[in-house]
Amino acid sequence: MTVCCYLFPFNHWLPFSEPQGISWESPLDEMEKMCHRPEPELNVERPSLHMKLKIEDFILHKMLGKGSFGKVFLAEFKKTNQFFAIKALKKDVVLMDDDVECTMVEKRVLSLAWEHPFLTHMFCTFQTKENLFFVMEYLNGGDLMYHIQSCHKFDLSRATFYAAEIILGLQFLHSKGIVYRDLKLDNILLDKDGHIKIADFGMCKENMLGDARTNTFCGTPDYIAPEILLGQKYNHSVDWWSFGVLLYEMLIGQSPFHGQDEEELFHSIRMDSPFYPRWLEKEAKDLLVKLFVREPEKRLGVRGDIRQHPLFREINWEELERKEIDPPFRPKVKSPYDCSNFDKEFLNEKPRLSFADRALINSMDQNMFRNFSFINPGMEKLIS
Repeated sequence: MTVCCYLFPFNHWLPFSEPQGISWESPLDEMEKMCHRPEPELNVERPSLHMKLKIEDFILHKMLGKGSFGKVFLAEFKKTNQFFAIKALKKDVVLMDDDVECTMVEKRVLSLAWEHPFLTHMFCTFQTKENLFFVMEYLNGGDLMYHIQSCHKFDLSRATFYAAEIILGLQFLHSKGIVYRDLKLDNILLDKDGHIKIADFGMCKENMLGDARTNTFCGTPDYIAPEILLGQKYNHSVDWWSFGVLLYEMLIGQSPFHGQDEEELFHSIRMDSPFYPRWLEKEAKDLLVKLFVREPEKRLGVRGDIRQHPLFREINWEELERKEIDPPFRPKVKSPYDCSNFDKEFLNEKPRLSFADRALINSMDQNMFRNFSFINPGMEKLIS
């Protein structure tokens, strides 16, 4: 199975001494004051600016997660004592797994994310000879997988609220010709106020406007749409199928399709009808049924306006996008570095970069990453 992605679970870390001058105002709040929703500058190298920012400008406090590609750290920017999440990818592994383009796709999509409130925002990217670094907003409200494990399922109002914000994020990506292809509970993070943020864009497909189609086999098994399994060409229809799986999990507390192994699971996705409990509200069931239509062109989200579905009759979409509707659940967040909403798996490991394959690094063509470096205009003001 081709998986063009690197996913790092954000995990809980232990308390440490609070630096002087810490403010509850996030770096994102300050960025938006200095330059509200800036236009991203894609594929532009500006060495004079990039030289000002390096990994030594940050204190790596905790390792939040790791995967085959690299690690994610909780990092403090020394100049301002503000906290960021830094994803560090090993160039040698990216190259060996033939995922250079996936890395560049993630950078380009994150550069666009400033235009929408429900996508994870990136402040800058920079690189060394061995590593690629993404400096992103740190979201310490936890992910939906973490929260649903503590309560089994969400009540209707909470699930509906999350679903509505996710719809806005997905529709923004689709309007830019981007198919997300990795929607799942783990990739939906909460900010300190309880609003969602879609994260992890390495599996995105660009240039998917109009009649454009692709046929790459990728995704997380439980969420893969049947048209992908059948080897058919597809578009953003696959995101609406995955959205149905995610909504089902939020409302019912289990996956809609099952199997002892991948083969059985994929057969279930292609052939089985999900079980709907009697207690499930009729509007919720109706929405799920319309999302689990196996003919992509007839699936809600592709055909019809999903915002008009009766489940969302109480949603004022304009107010929702402006974050003027209070979330039904607010995570318990005590400080900018609070760790209480995350798992503890990686926290006892030292927060340090992994060693690279020196021979491979010395032999690789660094021009493959020549358009990687990017800086948000607001970040320039912090480091200048």
